[in-house]
Amino acid sequence: MEKSSSLPLSPISIEPEQPSHRDYDITTRRGVGTTGNPIELFTNHYNVSVRQPDVVFYQYTVSITTEDGDAVDGKGISRKLMDHLFKTYSSDLDGKRLAYDGEKTLYTVGPLPQNNFDFQVILEGSFSKRDCGLSDGGSPSGTCKRSKRSFLPKSYKVQIHFAAKIPLKTVLVTQRGAYTPDKSAQDALRVLDIVLRQQAAERGCLLVRQAFFHSDGHPMEVGGGVKGIRGFHSSFRPTLGGLSLNIDVSTTMILEPGPVIEFLKANQSVETPRQIDWIKAAKMLKHMRVKATHRNMEYKIIGLSQKPCNQQLFSMKIKDGEREVQTREITVYDYFKQTYTEPISSAYLPCLDVGKPNRPNYLPLEFCNLVSLQRYTKALSGRQRALLVEKSRQKPLERIKTLNDAMHTYCYDKDPFLAGCGISIEKQMTQVEGRVLKPPMLKFGKNEDFEPCNGRWNFNNKMLLEPKAIKNWAIVNFSFPCDSSHVSRELISCGMRKGIEIDRPFALVEEDPQYKKAGPVERVEKMIAKMKLKFPDPPHFILCVLPERKTSDIYGPWKKICLTEEGIHTQCICPIKITDQYLTNVLLKINSKLGGINSLLGIEYSYNIPLINKIPTLILGMDVSHGSPGRADVPSVAAVVGSKCWPLISRYRAAVRTQSPRLEMIDSLFQPIENTEKGDNGIMNELFVEFYRTSRARKPKQIIIFRDGVSESQFNQVLNIEVDQIVKAYQRLGESDVPKFTVIVAQKNHHTKLFKAKGPENVPAGTVVDTKIVHPTNYDFYMCAHQGIIGTSRPAHYHVLLDEIGFSPDDLQNLIHSLSYVNQRSTTATSIVAPVRYAHLAAAQFAQFTKFEDVTEDGKVPELPRLHENVENNMFFC
Repeated sequence: MEKSSSLPLSPISIEPEQPSHRDYDITTRRGVGTTGNPIELFTNHYNVSVRQPDVVFYQYTVSITTEDGDAVDGKGISRKLMDHLFKTYSSDLDGKRLAYDGEKTLYTVGPLPQNNFDFQVILEGSFSKRDCGLSDGGSPSGTCKRSKRSFLPKSYKVQIHFAAKIPLKTVLVTQRGAYTPDKSAQDALRVLDIVLRQQAAERGCLLVRQAFFHSDGHPMEVGGGVKGIRGFHSSFRPTLGGLSLNIDVSTTMILEPGPVIEFLKANQSVETPRQIDWIKAAKMLKHMRVKATHRNMEYKIIGLSQKPCNQQLFSMKIKDGEREVQTREITVYDYFKQTYTEPISSAYLPCLDVGKPNRPNYLPLEFCNLVSLQRYTKALSGRQRALLVEKSRQKPLERIKTLNDAMHTYCYDKDPFLAGCGISIEKQMTQVEGRVLKPPMLKFGKNEDFEPCNGRWNFNNKMLLEPKAIKNWAIVNFSFPCDSSHVSRELISCGMRKGIEIDRPFALVEEDPQYKKAGPVERVEKMIAKMKLKFPDPPHFILCVLPERKTSDIYGPWKKICLTEEGIHTQCICPIKITDQYLTNVLLKINSKLGGINSLLGIEYSYNIPLINKIPTLILGMDVSHGSPGRADVPSVAAVVGSKCWPLISRYRAAVRTQSPRLEMIDSLFQPIENTEKGDNGIMNELFVEFYRTSRARKPKQIIIFRDGVSESQFNQVLNIEVDQIVKAYQRLGESDVPKFTVIVAQKNHHTKLFKAKGPENVPAGTVVDTKIVHPTNYDFYMCAHQGIIGTSRPAHYHVLLDEIGFSPDDLQNLIHSLSYVNQRSTTATSIVAPVRYAHLAAAQFAQFTKFEDVTEDGKVPELPRLHENVENNMFFC
């Protein structure tokens, strides 16, 4: 995407096949930190006691087939069958309780009487005898006759075979702190978590991974035919303090149950069915489940009929005694009108297809209702997301009460399976001691020092450290009702107070009124054309006034054209209220984009960062952004930001690439050019060259990697795939040595919360916990660098996978804490280190202005547009 450079780091040449791969092991804990003021905390971990640590789980493989030999796949029917099997054959199973995952595996405490079983399970229920007719639903099918419903027993064959033994003690931390994190430990945790899921399934809950949701779970209306509901995430975890149960509040989106027509009207914000966009409706309804009111049966939607209900034909055979009458064609409308004698108002609307791909089964829309507790996985609009966030917030005390109430209500340890293990769970949260780190000193203009308070600071009566003059600039306004001249005057005035020299804009370009209702791409193209008429030479900077806040669909096309085609730096605003604080925030962004520095850390300004200031050190932030839910075909966007201007740690440059959809490991770090010994189009080549160019021709001898977005199961891949690619890219530039690495995974997507033991507020900025609730052996800790104002703060969970540099726990925690204060566009400490934050923003921004609407069918991943050379070197500079 960004232009590759061939600038070598040294004149030494190397062989192209120089070996680089090393197998890394995840490092173990090297102690705990000691700096900071102690603070008493509660956490949403509940201590688990095990009275029978020598219990062994026995794992069995389950195979379920019909009497015809067809495999049974659905989790719902599978759970019903296993429940019925337990009731019917309890004595054969020695009365042992079963923990069943709904698919192919079950577990018991201790062994079953024998290793292999063959059971016949008979379920009472209705099914279709296809002796004369319609498909299973009693509805028109492409090649169907009339059907009869037969309420007869149906037989299934269930085979159970022994597979493995799993000792429970593998997840227990002994009194001496011994713990063996092997596959058996993961398997034992999986058994315990399956028990929790089975409990929730028996209560009729919607299961989403380790979370469960009940139909009356505090509904939150967000519009568009969907609503949010509150549930609980629950999982067992081994910690330094012993086994614990982690319970957290979780939220998911579900469909509003009820008539399909009403859902479509709400989803598309229309008043009548005739206004519905049926192409969008078909995509929206696919895979949703409906209940047919005329048969009281559930179906899954596979699409819509090609013709309206009163024109859609299907073949129907009629029996006249023993003699079969010739097939005749009938419309779905006529069939339902004759058979059910109910008025059909959807005659001119498409039908739902609930059949098979090659055997359609049509139902009129008004005969179908969406079933309850059905998860909504499509992308939410900006307004829906905002409403969901607003309504799902909980203050710390409210969340504590919700979690403690859940522990008493659901009685997790009363499950017979867990009781058989001698497991009991405390009903109160675990108390843990944390530390509050001192905030780093910041350096502003005129050599002013400032110590942030509660993770916050401002630029009131302060000057920027290195302001960049704003010259040769213009303002464009996409029909937002504001006085552009007034905006420019106030911006110039604010800039003077912050030390930024700002010339008057040489042009104010207003959008032509006739284009207000045009599409976003056309509006941007017309604006660019109008700009070129007014000033043939492009400005260095453009202030763009968008027509709507945050959700403007002009933002993506505007950024794309300016950054890739025109080579113009741009800042978008939507000034609802022009205040000094608003304009200051805008100037912070502009100054960083133009290469200025708003502030630095005091230790950074004085070149006094432990283990970094004396040895050239490159800091990387890495993240991958995936497509929205329901778009599995959209390429993922990988972004890596690298520090520049060593020994500074506040300035970064980004490199961005596309890769295969849903691929989490970054595959473009090293991309050697064929038939060359030194050519490399990979991400790291760009960042290494930039570091060398801006760091007095110094090569990085140490690399600190902050990796976002990976789970514990992918930690080894980060070390042995991504780090290996970075080493190869480094050696490709002519280096025979290998830098020292420190690799840290930064997670925000977890379920541990920290609460003050005394006081209703969120934990203070700088709170760190590295005891009791952390991993028994791995090197991890929790840090809440920011001050939570709304809702309950979520700490970042840092996992140190590798530390060849050799940081002490205090030095590493203070470095990470300091890196939460270097975001040049913010006046608050960020919840996660700035390199990760920058990488996330870079990936998200490129994904936003590259919509990937024309995804190729040949399997090739489309490339991102190349940045224009005028902005390439400054893009995401901070």
